[in-house]
Amino acid sequence: MAMVRDLPVEERPRERLLALGPGFLSNAELLAILLRNGFREKSALDMAGDVLKQCGPDGIGGLVRLSIAQLGQMKGIGTAKAAELMAAVELGRRMAAHSAKQKLIVTCPEDAAEYAFPRFKYEEREHFAVILMNVKNHILSMPVISIGSLTASVVHPREVFKAAIQQTAASMILVHNHPSGDPTPSKEDIATTRRIVEAGKLMDIPVLDHIILGNNKYISLKEKGVIK
Repeated sequence: MAMVRDLPVEERPRERLLALGPGFLSNAELLAILLRNGFREKSALDMAGDVLKQCGPDGIGGLVRLSIAQLGQMKGIGTAKAAELMAAVELGRRMAAHSAKQKLIVTCPEDAAEYAFPRFKYEEREHFAVILMNVKNHILSMPVISIGSLTASVVHPREVFKAAIQQTAASMILVHNHPSGDPTPSKEDIATTRRIVEAGKLMDIPVLDHIILGNNKYISLKEKGVIK
């Protein structure tokens, strides 16, 4: 089995990155740089390919769903390399979330979806959160109100408006993810939305929208006519 060191210098991942920049490298090459070295039967590039296979149909995006234990059980990786990979993944997630936070004003459903996607895109359980805003629609925060099963979460208006009152929010947008990837609202989603909207009218904290996140797509219940 050929090792990375046996490749011509211009084909080695680290040398390619230094010469061309990271944007020119494949996912396998970038992973190989993090793994650093292989073992007798496999090169770091081969191991990177095995990791990508383990990620499943989502490709590199599936890496966020692998645990340190799962990675550590792969031959040649072990706990230390698995921890380094997870650290790199978490840094990527935080950078994406930080980038989203740079846009702190909501002018349309797309703004809200873009803000929430980095936080919930790869979650395997349903998370229900609220984007809290001031009178100028500047985002104050996005607290998670509940975490449910893979198919449903239970949300009580009391908990929603407790968070809004604590931060003196003028309005809010409801957000939750569908781990299935399909953002189509369920009957429960619509009923929950209407219940919270009515509570918002009583509390004088209007619910402007409810964004349901799927796999790189979203649905606005305001646009669907659920919220008048």
